[in-house]
Amino acid sequence: MKAKIYNVLFICTGNSARSIMAEAIMNDLGKGRFKAYSAGSDPRGTVHPMTLQVLTSQGYDVAGLRSKSWTAFAASDSPAMDFIFTVCDQAAGEVCPAWPGQPVTAHWGFADPAAVAGDREKQLKAFTHAEFQITNRIRLFMSLPVDKLDRLSLQTRLREMGEQHR
Repeated sequence: MKAKIYNVLFICTGNSARSIMAEAIMNDLGKGRFKAYSAGSDPRGTVHPMTLQVLTSQGYDVAGLRSKSWTAFAASDSPAMDFIFTVCDQAAGEVCPAWPGQPVTAHWGFADPAAVAGDREKQLKAFTHAEFQITNRIRLFMSLPVDKLDRLSLQTRLREMGEQHR
């Protein structure tokens, strides 16, 4: 019997850095178990170049990554999401679409590396730090026995995970 592949959507306002990173990282680390997507409430339309640089330097596949609206995942013909994570505080406070399939949701806030001012080295450090934090959170998530926990327990654990690592 083939194991279920869980669909995961990462949401941020601009969908140019954190949510894109999470999509690429989850698709690599969770291959065969999770399928990740990302979207934004107000997408920038392009992926931040440092997002691509950091992901590439860590060996992640960046082919096909693009900035897109969350409405692409709220339609009735969209893939049904099992999990939806907001990765920026602004998106967490916005009124989200009604998601088909009643996915488990949680907020995992990460500082916005694209908002860091300063020279290129300082900005690159911020993007690298964000990638590190996102990778660690995804590894924690993937260590949970998602197929054995009931919905309420899973919801609670995922929300606690977001609160404990802020």
